[in-house]
Amino acid sequence: MTNGNDHDNDGDRCRNGPLARHRRPEGAGDAAVAAAGKFSEALETTERARGHLYTFHQLTGTADLALDEVLGLLRSAGRDDLAEEVRRELLGRNVLPGRWTFQIVEEYDEGYHRVFRELEQRVRDELTAGRTHVLEAEMKERRRTRGEPGHGAVPGDGE
Repeated sequence: MTNGNDHDNDGDRCRNGPLARHRRPEGAGDAAVAAAGKFSEALETTERARGHLYTFHQLTGTADLALDEVLGLLRSAGRDDLAEEVRRELLGRNVLPGRWTFQIVEEYDEGYHRVFRELEQRVRDELTAGRTHVLEAEMKERRRTRGEPGHGAVPGDGE
């Protein structure tokens, strides 16, 4: 139900259009929306990299813990010399000078990634009033076929 100005009663979205949080704010030009959108895309890429970093952390830890079994098997095979070398040289070894993987993850999170997130938010705040996915919402509006099933602007919009 609309209130006569093509907005739902809660004023959150235009009928057959994106939510207010995805609409271009007044005065935001194409270059500003493109810059904010590209920065958000770059942030999403760092989120993927961060996920890979956590995968690296977990896989490396799993490999290190598997060495306990390797040591036992080497000893069972009568190769205490090799077991001792693996224990001494590899078990619990730093993956980078002075760092286990958890320290690498923490440094990334608290350094580069934190600054990236903060600056992306600042750019969105200044260029698109803090709104998210404005560029993508506009692309969706250009590409979807209004009135067709599966092409609604938001869930429940003629779906």
